[in-house]
Amino acid sequence: MPPEPLLSSIELAFLVAARTAVLATIDGGGLPRLVPICFVVTQSPRLLLHSPLDEKPKRVVDPHDLERVRDILERPMVALLIDRWSEDWSTLGWLRLQGIAELVEPDDAAVGYEHATAVAALRDKYPQYESHRLEDRPLIRIAVGRSRSWGNLGED
Repeated sequence: MPPEPLLSSIELAFLVAARTAVLATIDGGGLPRLVPICFVVTQSPRLLLHSPLDEKPKRVVDPHDLERVRDILERPMVALLIDRWSEDWSTLGWLRLQGIAELVEPDDAAVGYEHATAVAALRDKYPQYESHRLEDRPLIRIAVGRSRSWGNLGED
């Protein structure tokens, strides 16, 4: 008997349609660090998300020096929150994912196809990335292992 899917079809549709999520990492002192991210979803065969370390202004030049990247390299367990807010509370809903994060480097031949495919998907979802050099920058890959949802995840 095949294993039950991690997400229902409604949860998966909610996730794929979402424009942003909040990524939670754990800093060196054990405190959560939250940052909004853009992402794309792939399933092959496990549920993966890819998020770019893009060229929007940051406090550091090298994306490897970002706090979230340092957190992931030291403590790869992460969580994501994808939510929908509305004044109409009958349409409120959220999806929380937990998983293991790691970097997908652009110059690593072992993951070259994965990196290129994720970059293409990010550019399809976010036209703003057409002018970013995502192919030269690492991506965050999150292998999702657990999920929980609440509320109305159907179309609002």
